[in-house]
Amino acid sequence: MSHQHVIVEADGGSRGNPGPAGFGAVVFAADHVAVLAERRESVGIATNNVAEYRGLIAGLEAAAELGARTVDVRMDSKLVVEQMSGRWKVKHPAMIPLADRARRLVADFDRVSFAWIPRSQNAHADRLANEAMDDALLVGEVRAARDAETATAPEPSAHGAEHAAPSWIDEARAAQVDPANTEAVSAGPGWTGAVGRPTRLLLLRHGQTELSVQRRYSGRGNPPLTQLGREQAAHAAKMLAAKGDIAAIVSSPLGRARETAEAAAAALNLPVRAHDGLIETDFGAWEGLTFLEAAQRDPELHARWLGDPSVAAPGGESFDEVRERVEAVRRDLVALYPGQNVLVVSHVTPIKTLVQLALGVGPSLLYRLHLDLASLCIAEFYPDGGSSVRLVNDTSYLS
Repeated sequence: MSHQHVIVEADGGSRGNPGPAGFGAVVFAADHVAVLAERRESVGIATNNVAEYRGLIAGLEAAAELGARTVDVRMDSKLVVEQMSGRWKVKHPAMIPLADRARRLVADFDRVSFAWIPRSQNAHADRLANEAMDDALLVGEVRAARDAETATAPEPSAHGAEHAAPSWIDEARAAQVDPANTEAVSAGPGWTGAVGRPTRLLLLRHGQTELSVQRRYSGRGNPPLTQLGREQAAHAAKMLAAKGDIAAIVSSPLGRARETAEAAAAALNLPVRAHDGLIETDFGAWEGLTFLEAAQRDPELHARWLGDPSVAAPGGESFDEVRERVEAVRRDLVALYPGQNVLVVSHVTPIKTLVQLALGVGPSLLYRLHLDLASLCIAEFYPDGGSSVRLVNDTSYLS
Protein backbone atom coordinates (compact mmCIF):
# COMPACT_ATOMS: atom_id res chain seq x y z
CA MET A 1 0.00 0.00 0.00
CA SER A 2 1.33 3.43 -0.93
CA HIS A 3 1.24 6.34 1.53
CA GLN A 4 1.74 9.58 -0.37
CA HIS A 5 2.25 11.82 2.69
CA VAL A 6 4.15 10.61 5.76
CA ILE A 7 5.83 11.99 8.87
CA VAL A 8 9.36 10.85 9.74
CA GLU A 9 10.69 11.26 13.27
CA ALA A 10 14.32 10.30 13.90
CA ASP A 11 16.80 10.37 16.72
CA GLY A 12 20.32 9.21 17.50
CA GLY A 13 22.65 9.14 20.43
CA SER A 14 26.02 8.07 21.78
CA ARG A 15 26.92 6.96 25.26
CA GLY A 16 30.22 8.76 25.57
CA ASN A 17 30.13 11.00 22.49
CA PRO A 18 31.95 9.28 20.93
CA GLY A 19 30.90 5.95 22.39
CA PRO A 20 28.49 3.08 21.71
CA ALA A 21 25.97 4.74 19.39
CA GLY A 22 22.65 3.97 17.76
CA PHE A 23 19.74 5.56 15.98
CA GLY A 24 15.99 5.16 15.72
CA ALA A 25 13.46 6.29 13.14
CA VAL A 26 9.71 5.93 12.87
CA VAL A 27 7.44 6.66 9.91
CA PHE A 28 3.90 7.75 10.71
CA ALA A 29 0.94 8.14 8.39
CA ALA A 30 -0.18 11.71 7.76
CA ASP A 31 -2.54 11.48 10.76
CA HIS A 32 0.51 11.03 13.04
CA VAL A 33 -1.21 8.01 14.61
CA ALA A 34 -0.64 4.95 12.45
CA VAL A 35 2.95 3.66 12.58
CA LEU A 36 3.99 2.54 9.09
CA ALA A 37 7.63 1.58 9.73
CA GLU A 38 10.29 1.52 12.43
CA ARG A 39 14.05 1.39 12.06
CA ARG A 40 16.77 1.10 14.70
CA GLU A 41 20.43 0.14 14.49
CA SER A 42 23.58 0.25 16.54
CA VAL A 43 26.42 1.95 14.68
CA GLY A 44 29.44 1.01 16.78
CA ILE A 45 31.54 3.81 18.26
CA ALA A 46 30.33 7.16 16.93
CA THR A 47 29.25 10.65 17.95
CA ASN A 48 25.73 11.91 18.64
CA ASN A 49 25.70 13.84 15.37
CA VAL A 50 26.69 10.84 13.26
CA ALA A 51 23.94 8.78 14.91
CA GLU A 52 21.39 11.58 14.33
CA TYR A 53 22.20 11.69 10.61
CA ARG A 54 22.04 7.91 10.38
CA GLY A 55 18.57 8.06 11.91
CA LEU A 56 17.45 10.64 9.36
CA ILE A 57 18.81 8.53 6.48
CA ALA A 58 17.05 5.41 7.75
CA GLY A 59 13.76 7.28 8.12
CA LEU A 60 13.95 8.70 4.59
CA GLU A 61 14.80 5.29 3.16
CA ALA A 62 11.80 3.75 4.94
CA ALA A 63 9.53 6.52 3.61
CA ALA A 64 10.79 5.88 0.07
CA GLU A 65 10.07 2.16 0.42
CA LEU A 66 6.50 3.03 1.41
CA GLY A 67 6.07 5.03 -1.81
CA ALA A 68 5.78 8.41 -0.07
CA ARG A 69 5.99 11.57 -2.17
CA THR A 70 5.72 14.18 0.60
CA VAL A 71 7.65 13.86 3.87
CA ASP A 72 7.58 15.97 7.02
CA VAL A 73 10.78 15.32 9.01
CA ARG A 74 10.71 16.09 12.72
CA MET A 75 13.87 15.81 14.84
CA ASP A 76 15.18 17.16 18.13
CA SER A 77 18.63 17.72 16.60
CA LYS A 78 18.95 21.43 15.87
CA LEU A 79 22.18 20.75 13.97
CA VAL A 80 20.67 18.25 11.51
CA VAL A 81 17.49 20.28 10.96
CA GLU A 82 19.39 23.52 10.29
CA GLN A 83 21.95 21.84 8.03
CA MET A 84 19.35 19.98 6.01
CA SER A 85 17.28 23.16 5.72
CA GLY A 86 20.34 24.89 4.23
CA ARG A 87 20.66 27.51 6.97
CA TRP A 88 23.86 26.06 8.47
CA LYS A 89 26.88 24.77 6.59
CA VAL A 90 28.15 21.23 6.99
CA LYS A 91 31.78 21.59 8.03
CA HIS A 92 32.79 18.46 9.94
CA PRO A 93 34.42 15.83 7.65
CA ALA A 94 32.40 12.99 9.21
CA MET A 95 29.13 14.83 8.54
CA ILE A 96 29.70 15.75 4.89
CA PRO A 97 29.10 12.30 3.32
CA LEU A 98 26.11 11.69 5.60
CA ALA A 99 24.53 15.03 4.70
CA ASP A 100 25.17 14.34 1.01
CA ARG A 101 23.51 10.94 1.29
CA ALA A 102 20.49 12.48 3.02
CA ARG A 103 20.22 15.18 0.34
CA ARG A 104 20.24 12.55 -2.42
CA LEU A 105 17.35 10.82 -0.70
CA VAL A 106 15.48 14.11 -0.26
CA ALA A 107 15.82 14.85 -3.98
CA ASP A 108 13.80 11.73 -4.84
CA PHE A 109 10.65 13.04 -3.10
CA ASP A 110 8.29 15.76 -4.36
CA ARG A 111 8.63 17.72 -1.11
CA VAL A 112 10.47 17.29 2.19
CA SER A 113 10.17 19.69 5.12
CA PHE A 114 12.32 19.79 8.25
CA ALA A 115 11.18 20.93 11.68
CA TRP A 116 12.82 20.93 15.11
CA ILE A 117 10.81 19.45 17.97
CA PRO A 118 11.69 19.14 21.68
CA ARG A 119 12.91 15.74 22.86
CA SER A 120 9.66 15.19 24.76
CA GLN A 121 7.82 15.15 21.41
CA ASN A 122 10.29 12.69 19.90
CA ALA A 123 9.76 9.89 22.40
CA HIS A 124 9.10 7.08 19.91
CA ALA A 125 12.32 7.60 17.94
CA ASP A 126 14.24 8.27 21.17
CA ARG A 127 13.12 4.89 22.54
CA LEU A 128 14.27 3.12 19.38
CA ALA A 129 17.62 4.93 19.51
CA ASN A 130 18.16 3.89 23.13
CA GLU A 131 17.34 0.28 22.26
CA ALA A 132 19.95 0.53 19.50
CA MET A 133 22.52 1.91 21.95
CA ASP A 134 21.77 -1.03 24.25
CA ASP A 135 22.42 -3.28 21.24
CA ALA A 136 25.76 -1.51 20.67
CA LEU A 137 26.87 -2.27 24.23
CA LEU A 138 25.81 -5.93 23.88
CA VAL A 139 27.53 -6.27 20.51
CA GLY A 140 30.72 -4.89 22.04
CA GLU A 141 30.61 -7.54 24.76
CA VAL A 142 29.95 -10.35 22.25
CA ARG A 143 32.72 -9.11 19.94
CA ALA A 144 35.18 -8.98 22.85
CA ALA A 145 34.25 -12.53 23.85
CA ARG A 146 34.56 -13.72 20.26
CA ASP A 147 37.96 -12.06 19.88
CA ALA A 148 39.16 -13.66 23.09
CA GLU A 149 37.94 -17.03 21.81
CA THR A 150 39.74 -16.49 18.50
CA ALA A 151 42.97 -15.50 20.26
CA THR A 152 43.09 -18.83 22.11
CA ALA A 153 42.02 -20.96 19.11
CA PRO A 154 44.63 -23.07 17.27
CA GLU A 155 46.13 -21.72 14.08
CA PRO A 156 44.32 -22.70 10.85
CA SER A 157 45.67 -25.80 9.15
CA ALA A 158 48.03 -25.52 6.23
CA HIS A 159 45.22 -26.92 4.08
CA GLY A 160 42.99 -23.96 4.96
CA ALA A 161 45.79 -21.49 4.29
CA GLU A 162 46.35 -22.92 0.83
CA HIS A 163 42.94 -21.71 -0.23
CA ALA A 164 43.31 -18.10 0.93
CA ALA A 165 42.87 -16.28 -2.36
CA PRO A 166 43.49 -12.65 -3.30
CA SER A 167 39.98 -11.30 -3.35
CA TRP A 168 36.24 -11.65 -3.65
CA ILE A 169 35.81 -8.47 -5.58
CA ASP A 170 39.04 -7.23 -7.09
CA GLU A 171 37.64 -3.73 -7.50
CA ALA A 172 36.66 -3.53 -3.84
CA ARG A 173 39.94 -4.97 -2.62
CA ALA A 174 41.89 -2.48 -4.75
CA ALA A 175 40.38 0.33 -2.70
CA GLN A 176 41.31 -1.37 0.58
CA VAL A 177 44.98 -0.48 0.67
CA ASP A 178 47.32 0.22 3.58
CA PRO A 179 45.11 0.99 6.62
CA ALA A 180 47.56 3.72 7.58
CA ASN A 181 46.53 5.55 4.42
CA THR A 182 43.27 6.91 5.82
CA GLU A 183 42.52 8.96 2.74
CA ALA A 184 42.43 5.86 0.53
CA VAL A 185 40.50 3.79 3.08
CA SER A 186 37.77 6.39 3.55
CA ALA A 187 37.02 6.64 -0.14
CA GLY A 188 34.45 3.94 -0.91
CA PRO A 189 34.56 2.19 -4.29
CA GLY A 190 32.44 3.34 -7.18
CA TRP A 191 30.45 6.50 -7.72
CA THR A 192 28.10 6.23 -4.73
CA GLY A 193 30.57 7.81 -2.30
CA ALA A 194 29.92 5.22 0.43
CA VAL A 195 32.52 5.66 3.17
CA GLY A 196 34.65 3.01 4.89
CA ARG A 197 35.07 -0.70 4.38
CA PRO A 198 31.80 -2.60 4.06
CA THR A 199 30.72 -5.75 5.78
CA ARG A 200 30.28 -8.02 2.78
CA LEU A 201 27.58 -10.70 3.17
CA LEU A 202 27.99 -13.70 0.87
CA LEU A 203 24.42 -14.99 0.72
CA LEU A 204 24.29 -18.69 -0.14
CA ARG A 205 20.98 -20.48 -0.57
CA HIS A 206 20.87 -24.10 0.61
CA GLY A 207 21.00 -27.02 -1.82
CA GLN A 208 18.16 -29.09 -3.22
CA THR A 209 15.61 -30.99 -1.08
CA GLU A 210 12.69 -33.20 -2.09
CA LEU A 211 10.24 -30.37 -1.40
CA SER A 212 12.16 -28.02 -3.68
CA VAL A 213 12.11 -30.67 -6.43
CA GLN A 214 8.31 -30.78 -6.09
CA ARG A 215 8.09 -26.97 -5.86
CA ARG A 216 6.29 -27.05 -2.52
CA TYR A 217 6.29 -24.38 0.18
CA SER A 218 9.15 -25.33 2.48
CA GLY A 219 9.40 -23.14 5.54
CA ARG A 220 9.88 -24.51 9.04
CA GLY A 221 9.81 -28.13 7.88
CA ASN A 222 13.18 -29.82 7.88
CA PRO A 223 13.69 -31.94 4.75
CA PRO A 224 17.29 -33.10 4.24
CA LEU A 225 19.35 -32.36 1.15
CA THR A 226 19.01 -34.75 -1.75
CA GLN A 227 22.08 -36.34 -3.32
CA LEU A 228 22.09 -33.48 -5.83
CA GLY A 229 21.70 -31.02 -2.96
CA ARG A 230 24.80 -32.42 -1.28
CA GLU A 231 26.69 -32.16 -4.56
CA GLN A 232 25.57 -28.53 -4.90
CA ALA A 233 26.79 -27.81 -1.38
CA ALA A 234 30.14 -29.42 -2.21
CA HIS A 235 30.53 -27.34 -5.38
CA ALA A 236 29.71 -24.15 -3.46
CA ALA A 237 32.17 -25.11 -0.72
CA LYS A 238 34.95 -25.68 -3.27
CA MET A 239 34.31 -22.28 -4.85
CA LEU A 240 34.24 -20.52 -1.47
CA ALA A 241 37.46 -22.18 -0.33
CA ALA A 242 39.18 -21.18 -3.57
CA LYS A 243 38.20 -17.56 -2.97
CA GLY A 244 39.01 -17.59 0.74
CA ASP A 245 39.09 -14.39 2.82
CA ILE A 246 35.94 -15.28 4.80
CA ALA A 247 35.87 -14.33 8.48
CA ALA A 248 32.83 -16.27 9.66
CA ILE A 249 30.01 -18.60 8.62
CA VAL A 250 26.50 -17.92 9.91
CA SER A 251 23.61 -20.23 9.09
CA SER A 252 19.90 -20.75 9.53
CA PRO A 253 19.35 -23.43 12.18
CA LEU A 254 17.32 -25.60 9.77
CA GLY A 255 19.00 -28.81 8.64
CA ARG A 256 19.13 -28.10 4.91
CA ALA A 257 20.96 -24.83 5.53
CA ARG A 258 23.22 -26.26 8.22
CA GLU A 259 24.20 -29.15 5.94
CA THR A 260 25.09 -26.69 3.18
CA ALA A 261 27.00 -24.51 5.65
CA GLU A 262 28.91 -27.45 7.14
CA ALA A 263 30.29 -28.32 3.69
CA ALA A 264 31.67 -24.79 3.41
CA ALA A 265 32.91 -24.90 7.01
CA ALA A 266 34.96 -28.03 6.33
CA ALA A 267 36.51 -26.45 3.24
CA LEU A 268 37.24 -23.14 4.98
CA ASN A 269 38.26 -24.56 8.36
CA LEU A 270 35.75 -22.33 10.16
CA PRO A 271 32.95 -23.07 12.65
CA VAL A 272 29.28 -22.58 11.77
CA ARG A 273 27.31 -20.21 13.99
CA ALA A 274 23.52 -20.65 13.89
CA HIS A 275 21.27 -17.57 13.93
CA ASP A 276 17.54 -18.08 14.42
CA GLY A 277 16.80 -14.88 12.50
CA LEU A 278 17.94 -16.58 9.27
CA ILE A 279 15.22 -19.24 9.39
CA GLU A 280 12.83 -19.46 6.43
CA THR A 281 9.34 -17.94 6.48
CA ASP A 282 6.76 -19.85 8.49
CA PHE A 283 4.20 -20.82 5.84
CA GLY A 284 1.78 -22.17 8.43
CA ALA A 285 -1.02 -24.29 6.92
CA TRP A 286 0.57 -23.94 3.47
CA GLU A 287 3.70 -25.84 4.49
CA GLY A 288 4.27 -28.69 2.02
CA LEU A 289 1.63 -27.44 -0.45
CA THR A 290 2.30 -26.38 -4.02
CA PHE A 291 1.46 -22.86 -5.18
CA LEU A 292 -1.73 -24.14 -6.84
CA GLU A 293 -2.79 -26.18 -3.81
CA ALA A 294 -2.38 -23.20 -1.48
CA ALA A 295 -4.31 -20.95 -3.89
CA GLN A 296 -7.15 -23.48 -4.07
CA ARG A 297 -7.23 -23.93 -0.28
CA ASP A 298 -7.38 -20.19 0.53
CA PRO A 299 -8.01 -18.33 -2.75
CA GLU A 300 -8.75 -14.86 -1.36
CA LEU A 301 -6.04 -14.94 1.32
CA HIS A 302 -3.43 -16.37 -1.03
CA ALA A 303 -4.13 -13.64 -3.59
CA ARG A 304 -3.71 -10.92 -0.93
CA TRP A 305 -0.57 -12.60 0.42
CA LEU A 306 1.03 -12.41 -3.02
CA GLY A 307 0.83 -8.61 -3.07
CA ASP A 308 0.82 -7.44 0.53
CA PRO A 309 3.84 -8.20 2.77
CA SER A 310 1.79 -7.53 5.91
CA VAL A 311 -0.49 -10.53 5.19
CA ALA A 312 0.52 -13.83 6.81
CA ALA A 313 -0.17 -17.37 5.70
CA PRO A 314 -2.81 -19.05 7.90
CA GLY A 315 -1.09 -19.80 11.18
CA GLY A 316 2.18 -18.54 9.71
CA GLU A 317 4.31 -15.46 9.28
CA SER A 318 4.12 -12.35 7.08
CA PHE A 319 7.02 -11.06 5.00
CA ASP A 320 6.97 -7.91 7.15
CA GLU A 321 7.66 -10.08 10.18
CA VAL A 322 10.47 -11.82 8.30
CA ARG A 323 11.96 -8.45 7.43
CA GLU A 324 11.96 -7.36 11.07
CA ARG A 325 14.04 -10.35 12.21
CA VAL A 326 16.30 -10.25 9.12
CA GLU A 327 17.02 -6.57 9.81
CA ALA A 328 18.15 -7.63 13.28
CA VAL A 329 20.46 -10.23 11.71
CA ARG A 330 21.96 -7.59 9.44
CA ARG A 331 22.53 -5.25 12.38
CA ASP A 332 24.25 -8.03 14.30
CA LEU A 333 26.53 -9.06 11.45
CA VAL A 334 27.55 -5.54 10.46
CA ALA A 335 28.35 -4.73 14.10
CA LEU A 336 30.18 -7.99 14.84
CA TYR A 337 32.17 -8.21 11.60
CA PRO A 338 33.01 -4.65 10.50
CA GLY A 339 34.85 -4.57 7.17
CA GLN A 340 34.90 -8.36 6.84
CA ASN A 341 33.44 -11.03 4.55
CA VAL A 342 30.76 -13.21 6.15
CA LEU A 343 29.18 -16.30 4.58
CA VAL A 344 25.45 -16.35 5.32
CA VAL A 345 23.68 -19.65 4.51
CA SER A 346 19.92 -19.33 4.47
CA HIS A 347 16.71 -19.60 2.45
CA VAL A 348 14.89 -17.75 -0.32
CA THR A 349 12.98 -15.16 1.72
CA PRO A 350 15.75 -14.11 4.15
CA ILE A 351 18.25 -13.82 1.28
CA LYS A 352 15.83 -11.79 -0.85
CA THR A 353 15.15 -9.58 2.17
CA LEU A 354 18.86 -8.86 2.68
CA VAL A 355 19.17 -7.98 -1.01
CA GLN A 356 16.09 -5.75 -0.64
CA LEU A 357 17.67 -3.98 2.34
CA ALA A 358 20.92 -3.46 0.44
CA LEU A 359 19.08 -2.00 -2.56
CA GLY A 360 16.81 0.16 -0.40
CA VAL A 361 13.73 -0.86 -2.42
CA GLY A 362 10.21 -1.86 -1.55
CA PRO A 363 8.73 -5.36 -1.11
CA SER A 364 8.00 -5.89 -4.82
CA LEU A 365 11.51 -7.37 -5.06
CA LEU A 366 10.35 -10.33 -2.95
CA TYR A 367 7.84 -11.31 -5.62
CA ARG A 368 9.99 -10.60 -8.69
CA LEU A 369 13.49 -11.82 -7.87
CA HIS A 370 14.30 -15.44 -8.70
CA LEU A 371 16.93 -17.31 -6.69
CA ASP A 372 18.14 -20.77 -7.71
CA LEU A 373 19.10 -23.49 -5.27
CA ALA A 374 22.69 -23.16 -3.99
CA SER A 375 22.96 -19.73 -5.65
CA LEU A 376 25.14 -16.91 -4.35
CA CYS A 377 24.33 -13.22 -3.90
CA ILE A 378 26.66 -10.58 -2.44
CA ALA A 379 25.37 -7.58 -0.49
CA GLU A 380 27.56 -4.95 1.16
CA PHE A 381 26.71 -2.69 4.09
CA TYR A 382 28.94 0.31 4.84
CA PRO A 383 29.58 1.92 8.24
CA ASP A 384 28.09 5.23 7.03
CA GLY A 385 24.77 3.54 6.24
CA GLY A 386 25.40 3.04 2.54
CA SER A 387 24.89 -0.32 0.87
CA SER A 388 25.26 -2.03 -2.49
CA VAL A 389 24.60 -5.33 -4.24
CA ARG A 390 27.57 -6.90 -6.02
CA LEU A 391 26.12 -10.17 -7.26
CA VAL A 392 22.71 -11.82 -7.66
CA ASN A 393 21.84 -15.50 -8.26
CA ASP A 394 25.27 -16.73 -9.36
CA THR A 395 25.28 -20.48 -10.07
CA SER A 396 28.31 -20.61 -12.38
CA TYR A 397 30.23 -22.86 -9.96
CA LEU A 398 27.53 -25.56 -10.11
CA SER A 399 28.13 -26.50 -13.74
